[in-house]
Amino acid sequence: MNAPELVFVGIDVSKDTLELALDDHSPTRRMSNDVTGIAPLGEELTALGARVGAIVIEATGGYERQVAVALCISGLPVMVINPRQARDFAKAMGHLSKTDAIDARVLSHLAATLHASERRERLLMKVPEPQQEALQALMVRRLQLVGMRVAESNRLAVSHRAQHKSIKAVLRVLDRQIEVIDRNIDSHLDEHFAGKLALLQGLKGVGRGTQASLMAGLPELGRLSRAQISKLVGVAPLNCDSGRHRGKRVTWGGRAPVRAALYMAALTAVRHDPTLMAFYQRLLANGKPVKVALVACMHKLLTIINAILKSGQPWSANHQTLQKTA
Repeated sequence: MNAPELVFVGIDVSKDTLELALDDHSPTRRMSNDVTGIAPLGEELTALGARVGAIVIEATGGYERQVAVALCISGLPVMVINPRQARDFAKAMGHLSKTDAIDARVLSHLAATLHASERRERLLMKVPEPQQEALQALMVRRLQLVGMRVAESNRLAVSHRAQHKSIKAVLRVLDRQIEVIDRNIDSHLDEHFAGKLALLQGLKGVGRGTQASLMAGLPELGRLSRAQISKLVGVAPLNCDSGRHRGKRVTWGGRAPVRAALYMAALTAVRHDPTLMAFYQRLLANGKPVKVALVACMHKLLTIINAILKSGQPWSANHQTLQKTA
């Protein structure tokens, strides 16, 4: 008896609609990107059961979240991928035009490719824990408020005097809201992440802001190898070789908010942590540019944090041993 043919689903997401493809050549279907469209879609795909090989959804600024979480909670194999990866795959397959229907079929084709890949299990979305989602939401809101404050401050610098009173009033409101969000973040960390953060106490550069960014943006910490976690964040040096040519190794991609937090942490660590200070100075002495040396320190700091959380051993001066075991 032949096994049932697998279905590979591609979903192109926009603010208002979802474009659904069940293979890479048949006509697509469009539905609303809300509960009235997502609920029937979930029922339809769940009814297919084990025939669903993979569902690939392109990250679209948060518009993909509702459908991705709903399908994941239903037990379906969901992968949310970077838009650049989807577009590169489309070009590689000869799709130079771009429409919602083309994108959905490309994502279906990509779902079949990733299903056969050894990376499949790592790419599958996990059902987010409520406390993780809440922390991520708080951090996103903080970034929004800080962005608004920067915009208002810039306006104040070039505005007419008649506008100053209004702008300053808005700045005061934003300052108060940032303080409220910071208190909420602190309370949430203390309530749900105290165990992990206790292990990192004393680690130079990893203050409250960095801790919040790591806990919100990198739930995989402590569960992956040093190579995997470094690639995920985008601080792993990648080869650029071809034939006899040996190009410079570069860092690329990854999670920008986590990378930004690690950059600020590394700036502090290279001044106050003896091991990272020595490592940084050695790189500079060997002729490495400052930014290259700092990225190397970000990579080293990340692997130390990952090793601490993986081992469950509190931070101590013997972190070199911890790092090698990660």
